[in-house]
Amino acid sequence: MKNTINFIVEEKSDKKRSDIYIFNKCPEISRTRIKNLILNKRLKINGKINPLPSKKVNIGDSITLEIPEPIQVSLKPFNFKLDIIYEDDDLIVINKPAGISMHPGPGNYDNTVVNALINYDKIKLSSIGDGLRPGIIHRIDKDTSGLVVIAKNNLSHKIISKQFTEHSIDRVYNALIWGKMRPQSGVIETFITRSSKNRQLMDVSFIKGKKAITKYKTLKVFEGKSIPTLSLVECKLETGRTHQIRVHMNFKGNQIVGDKKYTKKYKKLKNVNDEINERIMNLNRQFLHAKVLGFNHPKSNKKLFFESNLPKDLKKIINALEKSNQLNVVK
Repeated sequence: MKNTINFIVEEKSDKKRSDIYIFNKCPEISRTRIKNLILNKRLKINGKINPLPSKKVNIGDSITLEIPEPIQVSLKPFNFKLDIIYEDDDLIVINKPAGISMHPGPGNYDNTVVNALINYDKIKLSSIGDGLRPGIIHRIDKDTSGLVVIAKNNLSHKIISKQFTEHSIDRVYNALIWGKMRPQSGVIETFITRSSKNRQLMDVSFIKGKKAITKYKTLKVFEGKSIPTLSLVECKLETGRTHQIRVHMNFKGNQIVGDKKYTKKYKKLKNVNDEINERIMNLNRQFLHAKVLGFNHPKSNKKLFFESNLPKDLKKIINALEKSNQLNVVK
């Protein structure tokens, strides 16, 4: 059965883009989905089909958006042990390992976090979004590890999603990058858009795309005769765009170690500690870890705060670098 939502544009929303107007009214529906619905001619303004997300609305306009029934998808349970940090009747916080995708998609419909959640005691998840992403409020990349919150019901999904939209979520990542950040702490503020050269990659822009803000600070600098210059940095997300930290580090010229999409292939360096060379060359993921996640509980409004240590593969690299005794600690 189709679901139809209707609005009359009020004065404060005059001249807004139609996709932004609807998103502000219905934050539980992603802007990407709203855009796709409009492109698929599901939006009517004053009774006439409007296929343009950029179309501006006017005071008094009658807005009708048709939301088709989600396609029923049969998801296969995946026998994978989840690292559950916290769980109650409304949500689950997991510590996702690198190497597993968040939800099914082309090329992998079975071995994902969603499939593992379905296998986990036949858990119920929110049904907002399409049938392939039950419970998924936000995502981290397949080859990124760290903390993720999953919604068990639609109310929790809507309330936590709104916190993401309002940028009130605490999200802090650790990354190991090539070279030194200059300055050693600061804010990167750009737009991020899809790359014109490779549609699988994102790129920085100053004229189009979605606003992206990353606050960063250098935690440690590793340099010396027997090691390449590397820095352990902390990145706090003010926004959450696709590949945001990876794109911003690449933009600064300090690509993330192990990032195969945004970094040239690592070649064995001369006069570098053998253990460090081996660990970096054998790293089959980017050195990026979602360390901190904080948000208000959807029912109690109590602040929840979670922290995750670096996984073993990343910690071993840091240990090897620290053993060199040529570590500079930024004060």
